[in-house]
Amino acid sequence: MKIQFIRNATMRIEYAGQHILTDPCLAEKGSLPSYAGRSTNPTAALPLGVEQILDRIEAVLVSHLHKDHFDPTARDAIPKDTPVFCRGVDTAALAEHRFGDLRPVDNDIQNGDLKIQAVAARHGSSRGVLRDMGTTCGFLLTSENEPSVYWIGDSVWYEEIDQAIARWQPDVIITHSGGAVWNENELIIMDAEQTIKACRAAPGSRVVAIHMEAFDHCRVTREDLREKARKAGIPDDRLLIPADGEEFVINHR
Repeated sequence: MKIQFIRNATMRIEYAGQHILTDPCLAEKGSLPSYAGRSTNPTAALPLGVEQILDRIEAVLVSHLHKDHFDPTARDAIPKDTPVFCRGVDTAALAEHRFGDLRPVDNDIQNGDLKIQAVAARHGSSRGVLRDMGTTCGFLLTSENEPSVYWIGDSVWYEEIDQAIARWQPDVIITHSGGAVWNENELIIMDAEQTIKACRAAPGSRVVAIHMEAFDHCRVTREDLREKARKAGIPDDRLLIPADGEEFVINHR
């Protein structure tokens, strides 16, 4: 498996012979409104041009439709006949934007040698914030000749993630670790401490931490996470914290 991390939750993943783009947020730096009153968004520029990011992409995998995960730039740039794997509740909105090959992943779905399974996620804790955020999900990717990947997505750490890790023992876990907050103080994705929990829950897994330093409601930086992980005894080669544009390969354990 090869991953090129782009920005926020956007990745180019080569897996089971397929080129997949995740949660495409392709807006120019500063072109979207603030979430936290600190800055316009995104706070970081794309590391590549949009054409380069979309080059050879054969499918798009979308966890939910918040604008930091599927923005108008991506909506307009991605060819409308591209297969889009998403939750069933998002198909109507995507169809309105003329995407014609929508493949809902409410349970699991096979695409060639790739199996995609939707996994529950919790985008906050309180009822009010969960209502504001709406439903989202993560995904489990498996293929006979590839490492298994559990992309947790926009979620705080909670018992079902712990149970999923224990059940599947994934080779790779992808966390959204920026510590984003809503209503000024409620955590809506994992922070450094929760990312360390994921590392400890999965001692045989490689953890890839993304969704940092791109939107103004995220409070955890890469440097923050690395420092806290080292203090917690998590080796650098177990917790990967890629820079925007960075490419890396992960093989079976």
